[in-house]
Amino acid sequence: MAEQQPFHYQTVVHQEWVDYNGHMNDAAYAKVFSLAVDAFMANIGLDEASRNYFSYTIFTLETHLCYLQEAHQNEQLNVSIQLLDIDTKRLHVIFTMKNEMNESIATSEQMLMGINTGQERPAPFPAPVANNIEVMWDEDKQLKAPKQVGRTIGIKRKS
Repeated sequence: MAEQQPFHYQTVVHQEWVDYNGHMNDAAYAKVFSLAVDAFMANIGLDEASRNYFSYTIFTLETHLCYLQEAHQNEQLNVSIQLLDIDTKRLHVIFTMKNEMNESIATSEQMLMGINTGQERPAPFPAPVANNIEVMWDEDKQLKAPKQVGRTIGIKRKS
Protein backbone atom coordinates (compact mmCIF):
# COMPACT_ATOMS: atom_id res chain seq x y z
CA MET A 1 0.00 0.00 0.00
CA ALA A 2 1.34 3.44 -0.94
CA GLU A 3 2.19 6.01 1.71
CA GLN A 4 -0.66 8.42 2.39
CA GLN A 5 -0.33 11.86 0.83
CA PRO A 6 -2.23 14.99 1.91
CA PHE A 7 -5.69 14.95 0.33
CA HIS A 8 -6.38 17.23 -2.59
CA TYR A 9 -8.88 16.82 -5.43
CA GLN A 10 -8.85 19.11 -8.44
CA THR A 11 -11.08 19.43 -11.50
CA VAL A 12 -12.61 22.08 -13.74
CA VAL A 13 -16.21 23.01 -14.45
CA HIS A 14 -17.15 21.01 -17.55
CA GLN A 15 -19.50 22.45 -20.17
CA GLU A 16 -22.14 19.79 -19.44
CA TRP A 17 -22.20 20.93 -15.79
CA VAL A 18 -23.30 24.47 -16.73
CA ASP A 19 -27.05 25.10 -16.65
CA TYR A 20 -29.46 27.62 -18.18
CA ASN A 21 -28.39 30.20 -15.58
CA GLY A 22 -24.86 30.22 -17.00
CA HIS A 23 -23.15 28.65 -13.99
CA MET A 24 -22.53 25.21 -12.54
CA ASN A 25 -25.75 23.32 -11.87
CA ASP A 26 -26.48 22.30 -8.28
CA ALA A 27 -26.27 18.60 -9.17
CA ALA A 28 -22.76 19.16 -10.57
CA TYR A 29 -21.57 20.40 -7.17
CA ALA A 30 -22.79 17.09 -5.72
CA LYS A 31 -20.99 15.23 -8.52
CA VAL A 32 -17.70 16.98 -7.76
CA PHE A 33 -18.04 16.16 -4.07
CA SER A 34 -18.86 12.53 -4.95
CA LEU A 35 -15.73 12.34 -7.11
CA ALA A 36 -13.80 13.86 -4.20
CA VAL A 37 -15.06 11.06 -1.92
CA ASP A 38 -13.64 8.53 -4.41
CA ALA A 39 -10.30 10.37 -4.47
CA PHE A 40 -10.31 10.57 -0.67
CA MET A 41 -10.92 6.82 -0.43
CA ALA A 42 -7.87 6.17 -2.59
CA ASN A 43 -5.90 8.66 -0.48
CA ILE A 44 -6.57 6.72 2.74
CA GLY A 45 -5.72 3.37 1.15
CA LEU A 46 -8.98 2.26 -0.47
CA ASP A 47 -8.18 2.42 -4.16
CA GLU A 48 -9.80 -0.18 -6.43
CA ALA A 49 -7.20 -2.87 -5.73
CA SER A 50 -7.45 -2.34 -1.95
CA ARG A 51 -11.25 -2.34 -2.02
CA ASN A 52 -11.09 -5.73 -3.74
CA TYR A 53 -8.34 -7.06 -1.45
CA PHE A 54 -10.12 -6.04 1.78
CA SER A 55 -13.69 -6.59 0.44
CA TYR A 56 -14.32 -3.14 1.83
CA THR A 57 -15.68 0.21 0.68
CA ILE A 58 -17.17 3.42 2.02
CA PHE A 59 -20.78 4.53 1.59
CA THR A 60 -22.13 8.04 2.02
CA LEU A 61 -24.95 7.95 4.59
CA GLU A 62 -25.85 11.64 4.66
CA THR A 63 -24.75 14.86 3.04
CA HIS A 64 -25.50 18.56 3.44
CA LEU A 65 -24.43 20.90 0.65
CA CYS A 66 -24.00 24.63 1.06
CA TYR A 67 -23.71 26.68 -2.13
CA LEU A 68 -21.66 29.78 -1.38
CA GLN A 69 -20.70 31.15 -4.81
CA GLU A 70 -21.26 30.40 -8.48
CA ALA A 71 -18.75 28.46 -10.54
CA HIS A 72 -18.44 28.92 -14.30
CA GLN A 73 -17.31 26.84 -17.26
CA ASN A 74 -13.60 25.96 -17.26
CA GLU A 75 -13.14 27.39 -13.75
CA GLN A 76 -10.66 25.39 -11.69
CA LEU A 77 -12.08 23.72 -8.59
CA ASN A 78 -9.98 22.57 -5.63
CA VAL A 79 -11.50 20.33 -2.98
CA SER A 80 -10.05 19.65 0.46
CA ILE A 81 -11.36 17.64 3.40
CA GLN A 82 -11.41 18.08 7.14
CA LEU A 83 -12.22 15.22 9.50
CA LEU A 84 -14.70 16.44 12.10
CA ASP A 85 -15.06 13.17 14.04
CA ILE A 86 -14.20 9.50 13.60
CA ASP A 87 -14.88 6.13 15.11
CA THR A 88 -13.91 2.60 14.05
CA LYS A 89 -16.20 2.59 10.98
CA ARG A 90 -17.55 6.13 10.46
CA LEU A 91 -16.17 9.46 9.37
CA HIS A 92 -17.90 12.81 9.90
CA VAL A 93 -16.23 15.07 7.35
CA ILE A 94 -16.58 18.36 5.56
CA PHE A 95 -15.31 18.92 2.04
CA THR A 96 -14.61 22.51 0.98
CA MET A 97 -14.60 23.46 -2.69
CA LYS A 98 -12.55 26.53 -3.61
CA ASN A 99 -11.99 28.46 -6.81
CA GLU A 100 -8.70 29.65 -8.30
CA MET A 101 -8.70 32.69 -5.98
CA ASN A 102 -8.88 30.29 -2.99
CA GLU A 103 -12.42 31.47 -2.18
CA SER A 104 -14.81 28.90 -0.73
CA ILE A 105 -17.60 28.28 -3.22
CA ALA A 106 -19.31 25.26 -1.64
CA THR A 107 -19.12 22.83 1.26
CA SER A 108 -20.38 19.29 1.67
CA GLU A 109 -20.71 17.96 5.19
CA GLN A 110 -20.97 14.17 5.09
CA MET A 111 -21.31 11.08 7.22
CA LEU A 112 -19.34 8.23 5.64
CA MET A 113 -19.64 4.58 6.70
CA GLY A 114 -17.17 1.74 6.16
CA ILE A 115 -18.79 -1.36 4.66
CA ASN A 116 -17.61 -4.96 4.43
CA THR A 117 -18.73 -5.75 0.87
CA GLY A 118 -18.60 -9.53 1.42
CA GLN A 119 -21.09 -9.30 4.28
CA GLU A 120 -22.83 -6.14 3.00
CA ARG A 121 -22.67 -4.76 6.52
CA PRO A 122 -20.96 -1.88 8.34
CA ALA A 123 -17.53 -2.93 9.62
CA PRO A 124 -14.41 -1.36 11.15
CA PHE A 125 -11.87 0.11 8.74
CA PRO A 126 -9.08 -2.30 7.72
CA ALA A 127 -6.00 -1.68 9.89
CA PRO A 128 -3.88 0.12 7.26
CA VAL A 129 -6.82 2.39 6.38
CA ALA A 130 -7.57 3.01 10.07
CA ASN A 131 -3.93 4.00 10.59
CA ASN A 132 -4.11 6.53 7.74
CA ILE A 133 -7.34 7.94 9.16
CA GLU A 134 -5.73 8.29 12.60
CA VAL A 135 -2.83 10.26 11.09
CA MET A 136 -5.30 12.67 9.46
CA TRP A 137 -7.40 12.86 12.62
CA ASP A 138 -4.38 13.78 14.74
CA GLU A 139 -3.91 16.83 12.49
CA ASP A 140 -7.56 17.75 11.85
CA LYS A 141 -8.92 17.51 15.42
CA GLN A 142 -6.94 20.66 16.22
CA LEU A 143 -8.72 22.66 13.50
CA LYS A 144 -11.75 24.86 13.96
CA ALA A 145 -14.79 23.54 12.10
CA PRO A 146 -16.08 25.73 9.25
CA LYS A 147 -19.25 27.69 10.05
CA GLN A 148 -21.27 25.48 7.66
CA VAL A 149 -20.86 22.45 9.94
CA GLY A 150 -24.09 21.39 11.62
CA ARG A 151 -26.28 23.90 9.83
CA THR A 152 -29.97 23.20 9.60
CA ILE A 153 -32.38 24.26 6.91
CA GLY A 154 -35.27 26.51 7.90
CA ILE A 155 -36.86 29.87 7.37
CA LYS A 156 -35.70 32.28 10.04
CA ARG A 157 -38.59 34.28 11.39
CA LYS A 158 -38.56 37.32 13.63
CA SER A 159 -40.06 36.66 17.06
